[in-house]
Amino acid sequence: MSQLVETSSYLSSLRERATTKLTNGIRSDLSRASTSEAMAVLFKLASSPSTAGDALALLHELQVHQVEVEMQHEELRCSRVELESDLIRQTARVERAPAAFLVVDEASVLCEINLAGARLLGAASHDLLGRPLSSFLSAPSSEQLQKMLTLARSGAVPETRELQLLPQSGVVRKLLCSAGREVPSGRFLLVLLAPPSSS
Repeated sequence: MSQLVETSSYLSSLRERATTKLTNGIRSDLSRASTSEAMAVLFKLASSPSTAGDALALLHELQVHQVEVEMQHEELRCSRVELESDLIRQTARVERAPAAFLVVDEASVLCEINLAGARLLGAASHDLLGRPLSSFLSAPSSEQLQKMLTLARSGAVPETRELQLLPQSGVVRKLLCSAGREVPSGRFLLVLLAPPSSS
């Protein structure tokens, strides 16, 4: 164990000396030095018989660091691939969900909507984005929606309330709606479902 401590101490000392040489005696962050400057110091150390051993030790440490960085890079790349795959999977699940998922801003303007939401509102997604959800609701339901957004803004537990869509072809449709705040964006996530039919 003491040999390990000595080796670590020696390498720290070596790094300190190399940093001092590289920065002309002024303490500085080694990351600011260019690769060519670092290689020049290493070459100088290797050229002198009295410091050739130091150069080899420093070179070994640099190689170990390079391998560590390459391994970390590979781990990050793998993590990124996994995260991107998870994102694609989750996005597909939300897009194909039977419930309508909508993201609206403070003024109830539609920012995102899945296929079920577009079907429920009776238009293509691209035609709905940028329009206020309140424009599809009866006046009392628009007020109800604003109350739900106010509650969600305050962090209250989402409640499910009934909203009424404006009549389409003479048909009045009611929906169950739940609203929650999306913390990162400050927007609101709404989940809309057609109520179970009473038979």
